[in-house]
Amino acid sequence: MMRRRITTAGRCLAILAGLWASACGDQDNKVTASASQLSTWSQVQQILDANCTSCHTVGTSQARQSGLILTPDVAYEQLVGRNPTNPAALADGLQRVGTAGPVSLPTSLLWEKINAANEDHFTSDHPDYGTLMPPPPQPPLTYGELELIRAWIYAGAPEAGQVADPALLANEDRYSYEADDFVPLLAPAEGFQLHLGPFDVFPQGEREFFYYQGLGNDEPIYIDRVEITMRRGSHHFILYGFGDRTPTWALPDTEVFRDLRDSTGYPIPANYLAMPFHRFLVGTQWPALDYSLPEGVALEIPADYAFDMNAHYLNRTDAVATGEVYVNLHTVDPETIQHTAKVVDFNNTDIALPAGERTTLERVFRFDEDASVFQLFSHAHELNTEFRVEIAGGDRDGEEVYYSNDWEHPPIVEYDPPIILQRGEGFRLIATYDNTHDRDIGFGLLSTDEMMILFGLYYPNQGEG
Repeated sequence: MMRRRITTAGRCLAILAGLWASACGDQDNKVTASASQLSTWSQVQQILDANCTSCHTVGTSQARQSGLILTPDVAYEQLVGRNPTNPAALADGLQRVGTAGPVSLPTSLLWEKINAANEDHFTSDHPDYGTLMPPPPQPPLTYGELELIRAWIYAGAPEAGQVADPALLANEDRYSYEADDFVPLLAPAEGFQLHLGPFDVFPQGEREFFYYQGLGNDEPIYIDRVEITMRRGSHHFILYGFGDRTPTWALPDTEVFRDLRDSTGYPIPANYLAMPFHRFLVGTQWPALDYSLPEGVALEIPADYAFDMNAHYLNRTDAVATGEVYVNLHTVDPETIQHTAKVVDFNNTDIALPAGERTTLERVFRFDEDASVFQLFSHAHELNTEFRVEIAGGDRDGEEVYYSNDWEHPPIVEYDPPIILQRGEGFRLIATYDNTHDRDIGFGLLSTDEMMILFGLYYPNQGEG
């Protein structure tokens, strides 16, 4: 059984159907991790019962308006494999919940409706989808409940079996709709802290930039936990590094804001040049993240290292907004770790996209050692419409383990347990591009060129099956 935990580097994926018009659920409703032997669907049903069913029952105005009944006798049939009645969501090709695994996550209306932490995206990009659920000011689902539902959809939304760790429900923190709830992180007892901002966010617009900051570590360190907290309005935050083979000209100046677009939205090409050399570490769309690497695993950070921080903020008001980010990197004694994590960096530069055509490219990359992969994340540019990843070789050859249809903010997928691959096995990258230009497009460093990269994290196996 593989459990997946998915965050996105930005644009929300998708969830619940229909339009809710009034408050559903109670203030303190939550599902705990105590019923660990239940199927994952049973736990999802408990979450729905506690937060949604009181409004989505036969005879209520919400049920009539949305066409959605969530009582236990019909909830699964009402949700899974069903089209929404919401015209905008239906026109966008969403289902309430699909059953195709990774492909279904970005096309499921359920996630779009309950992921309250991404309310800025929801209200600005999908105002016709209705309201978030449960409707504000009712409290949203806990982060643990969201993770459980996310993993269930990613696993194909089965009615039977356990496809998500019930321990996820132990995280009872939740997003707050209050604007003044930002609390800076205290510096870690053992480790380093990065602080970005405060910085301005343009009125009625967005701001995305990179900021290169050194750690000040005079010797190698080992990171096993990352905490991130951000002020309200964040679209996403990603922490990147650079590899040993990054050319000197590509390394940016430290402590300089490198905006990708100016205040009018016009791209600044020079600030894209470092992006092909990025090595992904961690990212989140949520205002707060506390991520630990698998037990006994840590990522080695070389001496005198620096991170390129990527922040993206939205501001739908007429006044300048304030953004701010704190990052804690917790270090661990190298004597206590069993595995040193390594970076997956599979880059296909053989890209030829004829003008005016849709093109699908396929490339297989293999590991030269036994590997346990616990995180994947794709990177492409604006012509990319789909990015699929299959296992290549071995008994699981052809199994799809990753999917994105959002080139700008692809999902960051964590695998628990990890994907175990033998030496000579690897991943098959399948990427589709729609070249709407009147010129051929190839690989390149600019946003007007294209890319086909799979990032991730793994650790070498030492005899595991």
